[in-house]
Amino acid sequence: MSLEQTTEVCTQLMARAAADGIEGRAYIAVAFECPFEGKTPERVVQTLAERLLESGASKLIIADTIGAANPVSVRSLMTRLIAMHGPARFSCHFHDTRGMALANVLASLECGIREFDSSIGGLGGCPFSPGASGNLATEDLVLMLSDMGYECGIGLDQLVSAVEYAEALTG
Repeated sequence: MSLEQTTEVCTQLMARAAADGIEGRAYIAVAFECPFEGKTPERVVQTLAERLLESGASKLIIADTIGAANPVSVRSLMTRLIAMHGPARFSCHFHDTRGMALANVLASLECGIREFDSSIGGLGGCPFSPGASGNLATEDLVLMLSDMGYECGIGLDQLVSAVEYAEALTG
């Protein structure tokens, strides 16, 4: 589907979820760069965000699906979106392809974002995107945020045990 067709389907889903009393969360993938089209203009993300929020999405997850963002681009986009809609409507999803995930979290934190996706051991990636490796590791995120004084609600000792278990399962 084209971007317009996909957006139409997503806005219909968000409207239906809102009408049914369900919290609809929508992802804006490749919000910083697309592996096929290059840099994503901020105005494109802004327009998508407006349409999804207006259709009833309760939360938008701004996703660096291929791990191409940097703190300057994150700060710029998130500042623009938050100025229009407030920080509570957004969450972020960063991949660590270029080792920038934690730096991008920090830039988002400075903008007011308080919710982030992550995965134990950084497992996962973006199978349709050439060269996009793992997600932000939960243990790295929790360690950094805890050391900075944020309450994560996740016990680091138990998290390390979960990571070790995942490593044993996946090799």
